[in-house]
Amino acid sequence: QVQLVESGGGLVQAGGSLRLSCRASGSIFSIDRMAWYRQGPGKQREFVAHISSGGSTNYADSVKGRFTISRDNAKNTVYLQMNSLQPEDTDVYYCNMYVRRVGRWSDYWGQGTQVTVSS
Repeated sequence: QVQLVESGGGLVQAGGSLRLSCRASGSIFSIDRMAWYRQGPGKQREFVAHISSGGSTNYADSVKGRFTISRDNAKNTVYLQMNSLQPEDTDVYYCNMYVRRVGRWSDYWGQGTQVTVSS
């Protein structure tokens, strides 16, 4: 079994910063892509940022220049540094990893962490 545990969410004023972390644990052979998504009430889950196993990144247009995704392969952890936060960034943030266990690859999701930005 593989578990993804997120941390770092909270309440921040507009213009502030937060850093999210997501660590994978369990029977892991390797991890390919890592990503962050977010979802608000009544909305579909939307892509935020992605980082490949080789370190290539891409971002949603709405967060480019403000958010930075990074990873620590030794710790099976992905980070999301969020700067210049705005009220429209308020959502539940979910991490996602494509994990190889013995014999197969599977997608895993974290439980979500709330980010609230006040104006």
